[in-house]
Formats: sequence, C-alpha cells, structure tokens
Amino acid sequence: MARKPKAVDIRNRPVYHEYFIDDTFVAGALLLGTEVKALREGKASFNDAYCQFNKGELWLKSLHISPYSHGTDNNHDPLRDRKLLLKKRELSRLESKIKEKGYTIVPVRIFTSDKNLIKIEIGLARGKKLYDKRESIKARDNDRDLKRYLK
Repeated sequence: MARKPKAVDIRNRPVYHEYFIDDTFVAGALLLGTEVKALREGKASFNDAYCQFNKGELWLKSLHISPYSHGTDNNHDPLRDRKLLLKKRELSRLESKIKEKGYTIVPVRIFTSDKNLIKIEIGLARGKKLYDKRESIKARDNDRDLKRYLK
C-alpha cells in the first residue's frame, strides 16, 4: 500500500514584520526531485529570499532548500534560482506593479496543494518604516492583552 506524502506548510513569518503585503498569488515552481523531497522534510529557509523578473519570467532567488539527506552526488544546489509558474496575465500585472516605487515580490509560504503539488505563495509587498513596525508590535500586544482579559 502506498504511503501518502507528508503535507508541507513552511511559512515566512518575518515577512509580515518587514513588509505590508498588498496582494498574494499562488505560483507553481520548477523543482528538482531532491528539492521536493527536502521540502517534504521541512528543510527550507526564507532568509533574504525574493522574486525577480528576467526576460518576462519570474524567478525565485536565494531561497535555501537544504540538500536531501538521502541524496547522492546528484543532489541539488541549495541556493539555485527557481522559476515560478504563473499565468501571463498575473505576470504582466506583477511586472507593472514592480515598476512602481517601493514594491517588491517576496515568498510568503510554501505548501502542498490538494493534488500534492508544491506551491509557493508570493506576496506583492511594500516595505515598512521603523514607526510602522512599532505600530504593528503595539497592535499585536494590545490584541494579546485583550484576549487575556476576555478569558
């Protein structure tokens, strides 16, 4: 009997502290077999990961996927660039938004779809200033105190 593959849900939590996420998109990714196996083990790091356009295609840069533990000498390069798969309409919309000042595209999470395909949720983001970060922390603390009080 075949085993069901382990579900993947890896989140980039610091991205919400650093950016305002205006819009999100779900993209497929061109991954190697050892990358998929490593992701199913939960071996990914979003440190400094971002998306960039190159000749009309969207590429995910500096996402660290650790080498697969049982891989051979044919294991993947952990920091290689990975192509993201989106519809042309979505790509053109993102590309026009990126040309505006202050916008960037960042990966928000990696997850498995209903068909056990690896998907990457990307967000159209604007950077936060220091005072915005302080306001976010204050609002989070107030919500936490309110929940404590209501319990």
